[in-house]
Amino acid sequence: MTSTYEGLQLELRGHTAILTLANPPANTWTQHSLAALKRLVADLNANREVYSLVVTGQGEKFFSAGADLKLFAEGDKAVARDMARCFGEAFEALAGFRGVSIAAINGYAMGGGLECALACDLRIAEEQAVMALPEAAVGLLPCAGGTQWLSWLVGEGWAKRMVLCGERVDAATALRIGLVEEVVPRGQALAQALVMAQRVEKQSPTSVAACKRLIHGARTQSPAAMLVAEREAFVDLFDTEDQREGVNAFLAKRAAVWRNA
Repeated sequence: MTSTYEGLQLELRGHTAILTLANPPANTWTQHSLAALKRLVADLNANREVYSLVVTGQGEKFFSAGADLKLFAEGDKAVARDMARCFGEAFEALAGFRGVSIAAINGYAMGGGLECALACDLRIAEEQAVMALPEAAVGLLPCAGGTQWLSWLVGEGWAKRMVLCGERVDAATALRIGLVEEVVPRGQALAQALVMAQRVEKQSPTSVAACKRLIHGARTQSPAAMLVAEREAFVDLFDTEDQREGVNAFLAKRAAVWRNA
């Protein structure tokens, strides 16, 4: 995979893709880097050897500070509409990545930076990390899934504290309220995310993709509808090579060799 993605750095390590947000000094998002993220996820989805995606920030201070507010200083609605669309398309693509996405939050995750982490399946934060959705303090609002994904994760009360009251959350609080799944010492988020990605490699990638769709479906569909979909997805897996490999490997007491097919 030789494509260039503006503002992003991509490394493939085995079955794991490592995406580094790289727009110093605060790893802010631009229209170009958001378009690049959308394209990057599509490229990873097409690469059957990639099972996991780890997202982290360049440097020691910022995961990402979100959008550069200078873009909105003139009050241009056309600019606002274009950026909102780019943010939405990019992070919805990230949320739809067929494998497991893990945010390694290595510093400040503010506004669109936190929304990027919210679009991932799992979040690991370093002990010094700070997370916030401060848009209302400057007359804006989270436009890239923040009001929705945050509410699903932490509940309406904490979502309102962070969005309506502008409350910043440290790593310990984020763990307590369910915003992140794990807190690690400074400098260890990427390493721990890679450990988690190695666990994913032991799972059937076709099963993981199906399970992820079902889990996400529970956000918007009734349990009655999703229980039917769950049973149908179970049967559909019998069309895959991975189902046969997984069961036979278990019975033979050997490690499965997945083909993501």
